Parts: sequence; C-alpha cells; structure tokens
Amino acid sequence: MNQTDKQFDQIAGICRNIFIQKLKDYGASWRLLRPTSVTDQLYIKANRIRNIQVKGFSKVDEGIQSDLIGIVNYAIIGLIQLEKGFAEKPDLSVEETIALYDKYMQQAKELMMDKNHDYDEAWRHMRIESMVDLILMKIERTKQIEENDGKTLISEGIDANYFDMINYAIFALIKMDENDCQQKNEKI
Repeated sequence: MNQTDKQFDQIAGICRNIFIQKLKDYGASWRLLRPTSVTDQLYIKANRIRNIQVKGFSKVDEGIQSDLIGIVNYAIIGLIQLEKGFAEKPDLSVEETIALYDKYMQQAKELMMDKNHDYDEAWRHMRIESMVDLILMKIERTKQIEENDGKTLISEGIDANYFDMINYAIFALIKMDENDCQQKNEKI
C-alpha cells in the first residue's frame, strides 16, 4: 500500500501544480460556473479520452494525461463549488483556493486509502479504458442527481461521485506512468 500512497502523492502533486499555474494565469474564474457547467466540463474531458481510446488517435496535440489531470482538477473545482456555491465574479484569493484544493485532495486520498484497503487494490488489475468508462458513468450519475435537484433516495450524492472521479483519474494516471516506465525499461 505504501507504493500507492507515494504514487498518489506524486500524481496529485502534478495535478496541483497545473491547477496553481492556471489559477495564477486566470484567477478563480471558474467560480462563475454553476454545478451543471462543472459536470459538463468533466464530461467533455472524459468523452474526449474515450473517443481517443476508441479511435486510436488524436488530431489535437494533447494527450490523454492532460484530460485526466483536467478531470482531477475540475472534480475538485466541483467540490469547492458545492461548498461555496457559484459566484458572480471570482471571489477567492489564491491562498484560500489552494487551501480548499488541498483539503479536497486530502479527502480524496483518505477515501482512496480506505477503499484500497477494502478492495485490496483491485484497480491495479483494471484497464485504463474501464476507469474512463467508470468516470463517464459517475458523470451521468451526477447529471441525474442534478436533474433531481441534488436529491437521492438511497444513493451517494454528487460529492461522492466527484471523489470517485478524482480517484479513478489518478489511478489511470498512475497506470499510464507505470506503463511508460515499463516501456522505457524494455528499450534499455
């Protein structure tokens, strides 16, 4: 489990760095997004990944990794928006935004570690394509919950779906990193 802990932190650090760089470039402009818009951004990222996987190539020079990082960061944005509500203008300082980001990433990690214990790291035996499909399913669940005004009868809420999206995207990024390392070692 220690390996997963370290790998999670490494990938989370990459996602955080990109989030901070974009925060410095654009500010917290995403604060204007209503919850449904965040969900649609997540859909765009996950659907693009699936299309690339199905078609086998991309015409835009951005890899799947950047969209998986986007899923992590938009899901955290979604969690922040659930807590704060959307705003009419960017209203969070860089420091406050980073603190919220770190809080939700830590909660995602804690959830991952708990589930990893119970499921015995089953994700390591999954295909990246399956992880993307599960992210898309979580997005569809989120859309349905949004259509039901956030109410569920027996299911987890939107926040639980966002946390699962974060973790599946990080798992996919870990597996892609491991695959890249294995291919480099095979060339040596």
